[in-house]
Amino acid sequence: MELIRKYFPELTEDQLSKFEKLEELYKDWNLKINVVSRKDIDEIYLRHVIHSLGIAKVQKFNSGSKILDVGTGGGFPGIPLAIMFPESTFHLVDSIGKKIKVVDEVSEGLGLENVTSFNQRVEELNDNYDFIVSRAVAIMPTFVRWVKGKIAKDSNHDRRNGILYLKGGDLSEELKDYRTAEIFELSEFYEEDFFDTKKVVYLPMKYKG
Repeated sequence: MELIRKYFPELTEDQLSKFEKLEELYKDWNLKINVVSRKDIDEIYLRHVIHSLGIAKVQKFNSGSKILDVGTGGGFPGIPLAIMFPESTFHLVDSIGKKIKVVDEVSEGLGLENVTSFNQRVEELNDNYDFIVSRAVAIMPTFVRWVKGKIAKDSNHDRRNGILYLKGGDLSEELKDYRTAEIFELSEFYEEDFFDTKKVVYLPMKYKG
């Protein structure tokens, strides 16, 4: 929690309370349904919560925004972002049912009313979103194919609608065909060694005019 307070001093008491409760809920559910490794559960704020909130350092979501979290696993980055932006709605999708069960239980335990979940493949969704977020579930060309047609055309942010993707390592090969991609180093926002190679990739949606 010290990391949350350190990097996000603007949080309300209600948000801080939710972030504090989050650890207990995940530890409890992880004993029943293993969605986070043992090492990671002991460092859940560093490795999952603060990492997820790297997206919030790059993009603030306006009130009324619709965000899709693809391959959410146990709820990352979607649940931390939903706490951070209570006026936006978050749709969390994963093809593995037991992971979505954890998402549902944690969301309910935190009293999050801006989160809905789907136990299905993203290709099966029929909706449009301002931004699509995810945490390294596939290489970018594959991910772009999965979410094709799911980004809303009209933007209500200064930044054009698109993908915000948490990735690590050298992305030059993976992104070579995406000249409009922007890479944000998380080490610019966080000083912990864990973030030295971690990035947020922003890929704007392209439209034919």
